[in-house]
Amino acid sequence: MTTIRTRIGAAMIAAVAAWTLASCTVDGQAVREGRAVGSDTGHVDTSKFDKLLAECEVLPASTIARTVGGTTAAPNFFGANCRWTIQPGTIDVTFNWFEWGDYNLEKETAKHLGFTTENIQVRSQSGFTQRDPKRPAVCGVTAKSQSGGIFTWWVERESAPQGDACAAPIKLMELILSGAN
Repeated sequence: MTTIRTRIGAAMIAAVAAWTLASCTVDGQAVREGRAVGSDTGHVDTSKFDKLLAECEVLPASTIARTVGGTTAAPNFFGANCRWTIQPGTIDVTFNWFEWGDYNLEKETAKHLGFTTENIQVRSQSGFTQRDPKRPAVCGVTAKSQSGGIFTWWVERESAPQGDACAAPIKLMELILSGAN
């Protein structure tokens, strides 16, 4: 009986405490640090971001399609990663450019994910291939960008390609490192 009374008492105290805290108010107005009240309008000048998706246009879609053995490339996502679906044969291509990306961290991450890596040189830039032993039709190639950061191309086919699965992403990397567009 005492245990039940103790539990009921503890529950009542907790309920009163929660109700008291929920009914608290704070005077003032929420303002971002370093700003004055009324200085944040919430308006974002999007004209300052006119090149936001330019990195997805580093190569024309037709060049990407031809390089991986297709005829057409349809963009299906833009953002931190640029993606295209290549037809015929359904080939997925992904490109990312991390301006402040760390080459060694990318390589460590690939190994941590179970990918095998191999050091390569692409247009005099250090690079490495990334292969998933469970998916032989997939290959990624990461290389240092001349302007800093890293580039990565991934090519994933429905079925294993004739020859080396890394041939297409290496060629794509050669094209962007040579300035082709």
